[in-house]
Amino acid sequence: MSIRYDDQVAIVTGAGNGLGRSHALALAARGAKVVVNDLGGDVHGVGGSASAAQAVVDEIIAAGGEAIANGANVCKADEVADMVAKTMDKWGRIDILINNAGVLRDKSFAKMTLEEFNFVTNVHLTGSATCSKAVWDIMREQNYGRIVMTSSSSGIYGNFGQANYGAAKLGVVGLMNVLCIEGAKNDIRVNALAPTAATRMTEGLMPQEATDLLTPESVTAGLLTLCDRDAPNRTILCAGAGGYAATKIYETPGVYLAPEDQTPEKVRENMAAITAADNQQEYMQGGQQTMKFVGYAASHFGIKM
Repeated sequence: MSIRYDDQVAIVTGAGNGLGRSHALALAARGAKVVVNDLGGDVHGVGGSASAAQAVVDEIIAAGGEAIANGANVCKADEVADMVAKTMDKWGRIDILINNAGVLRDKSFAKMTLEEFNFVTNVHLTGSATCSKAVWDIMREQNYGRIVMTSSSSGIYGNFGQANYGAAKLGVVGLMNVLCIEGAKNDIRVNALAPTAATRMTEGLMPQEATDLLTPESVTAGLLTLCDRDAPNRTILCAGAGGYAATKIYETPGVYLAPEDQTPEKVRENMAAITAADNQQEYMQGGQQTMKFVGYAASHFGIKM
């Protein structure tokens, strides 16, 4: 079965270069009308130019597709709202949002300023929320929408010198977890992509032999599965160099301690049982954890739930 986006409209942020460019070109090649959003700054978020976004638009149009360029700053709600309004004026709907825009300001936490921390989290996390909020009611009214967050192994597992980036990239997973619940009744599916690709952000970090394998196109192949009509919901898809995997967050069964044993010493004494992975579960809502713990306590006191 071919994955297509005919008659659908997609907004791709940070689409002037790298992964965003690859995503935009691939969506257009499979029938989508694409808003190529890019502020045009460097990897540190400095500067701005419309040329990168327009170059991608020109490439799409030359290949027979439809696209428009937009330079909205994803951190500015008024600019994002204007981008969404112009998209609706031109095409009358928005089916897909790819939250891809990002910056880097890498430093060890000891040397990182709070301004550098806040700047990066604002672009990645708040920017994703701002863009998602701007299309949310449109998707609800359509009873259809696909949103993809861009996460990272830096947030899921950690990387030295990326406290700001890592915090933001795990933050978008939390945003995904809530939006996929709230959007389910209107067929709004929200997923996350955790990419590994050779882009402007990875220059000089790996040997050339490795970067040659880490093509943006290999990541985009995964992205396309997260935003079509048959997309999953609440999936963290990891992609790079032709490898594809899923990250899941599990919770161990844990233990119950009677009131007289609810001390730090007893918790420490039982840490091996608390962290044992046997029969761990993937929860779909935070309330499941609450009910598990209440169930343990109710059973101890003989309370029927």
